[in-house]
Amino acid sequence: MPTSTYLLATEKGELTRIDPYAREVTGSTGNAVVHDPDFDWGDDFHLAPWNELVIYELHVGTFNDQEDDNAAAQFDSIAARLGHLKKLGVNAIQIMPVGEFAGDRSWGYNPAHIFSVELSYGGPRAFKRFVKRAHSQGVAVILDVVYNHLGPGDLDLWQFDGWSENGLGGIYFYNDGRSHTPWGETRPNYGVGEVRQFISDNVFMWLREYHVDGLRYDCTQFIRSVDGTAENDLPEGWSLLQWLNEQVTRQFPGRITIAEDLQNNSWLTKTVGAGGAGFGSQWDANFVHPIRRAVITPDDQDRSLAAIRDALCYRYNDDAFDRVIYSESHDEVANGKARVPQEINPADPKGWYAQKRSTLAAALVFTAPGIPMLFQGQEFLEGEWFRDTVPLDWDQRDEFRGIVRLYRDLIHLRLNRAGFTRGLCGQFTQVHHLNEQAKVIAFHRWDQGGAGDDVVVVANFLAEPQEDYVVGFPAEGTWKLRFNSDWQGYSEVFSDHPSGDAGAETGECDGLPCHAAISLGPYSVLIFSR
Repeated sequence: MPTSTYLLATEKGELTRIDPYAREVTGSTGNAVVHDPDFDWGDDFHLAPWNELVIYELHVGTFNDQEDDNAAAQFDSIAARLGHLKKLGVNAIQIMPVGEFAGDRSWGYNPAHIFSVELSYGGPRAFKRFVKRAHSQGVAVILDVVYNHLGPGDLDLWQFDGWSENGLGGIYFYNDGRSHTPWGETRPNYGVGEVRQFISDNVFMWLREYHVDGLRYDCTQFIRSVDGTAENDLPEGWSLLQWLNEQVTRQFPGRITIAEDLQNNSWLTKTVGAGGAGFGSQWDANFVHPIRRAVITPDDQDRSLAAIRDALCYRYNDDAFDRVIYSESHDEVANGKARVPQEINPADPKGWYAQKRSTLAAALVFTAPGIPMLFQGQEFLEGEWFRDTVPLDWDQRDEFRGIVRLYRDLIHLRLNRAGFTRGLCGQFTQVHHLNEQAKVIAFHRWDQGGAGDDVVVVANFLAEPQEDYVVGFPAEGTWKLRFNSDWQGYSEVFSDHPSGDAGAETGECDGLPCHAAISLGPYSVLIFSR
């Protein structure tokens, strides 16, 4: 395997450096590999429309069990689980960062070489094989990228030619207070043309050479500002985001860029022409935090249905799908937080309360407007918290196969697979019933309206069943019960409450022209359509 190293003759003496554009390295502190970029793609894959996306976030190193417990999982091993994801109904995988990082175990947010694929995961050709295999299964690949800082460890770009100020990063980094990030003093200088081109070239490498279908940008608030606040803007960081997204939109129409900003900033997903950053969508803190609170709160009377309503209806701009909604992500299940079932009942994270309320949250993820996302293992009640050294317990997929089926049924309804829930892919939502005392909320979802389109979702956030409960419906006639989260087929601990179809009669209720009496199981969601 031929390798190469740069030898720089500088005023500071001779310095050896890895090629910053190296497509492959022998390690984060090794040499560049003379890499053959040829690869037989042979596919013509296209990302699903954004209103039909279902994203599954995963971490390569822990996604699949390995025979050697000390080794990180690799692309080839996670490819073996694509059948599970396809059956689940997922049509897009979002992979945590794969740029070469220090060591063999990491979340990936400490990139040492952003053009090289982590060797412990299998390297660049293995990643290409994985993307090709995912596409053959009808599954898109969205890649997490890190441009808010680099390193901070094993970073050859640091003081690349020996020069620096204030002991900081040198020619490619800020050398003043703008260098500071929560992860170290390694923010690239977004005002330097070579740095902007370097980041742009990296974006287009993933899109062109690896055929990824989208990019999720980590912590964009630390690209557009010094400290994540509006008081300390980095105008050159904002203009960089605009430039990158404008190029992607023009050269790769249909690919998606997603911002993780979490500052409730609608300008992230406005078009560049309107002065926005031009992202296609953004992770939505206005959804995840209220929904997690609603299901984690121990006392039913402390749950705020008004907060749930606001989470369901929030939108950043005119498109309901410019937000990604979820109850679990890598950030929400670590750093002092845990998986939702674990948070609900730390003493019994597999028991009735944990199962019932975590699936309440899941049902809202798949019925609310937005792009729904799962985090690895959520569909089989993975507990504790996320660590890059602990692989998923795939035995739980069999133990909780009913919960897996619940997620699969929700995804199939979300994607209108049977042709009678198109409204769940639609732009429109009306929360027409909200009862803080009884802890029942109902909302109407639709695209164009009418049979096969209109969907009514009713959720009971009380630990008790509710009989003959009257809610409004958009039209009279029989509304078929398409989903009952209390069905015992999903879990033997569920009560199989006898909910059924709703016969809506003319008579105004909840601001809608018709009404029906329904029966709700404890901590349950019912989905009706015509």
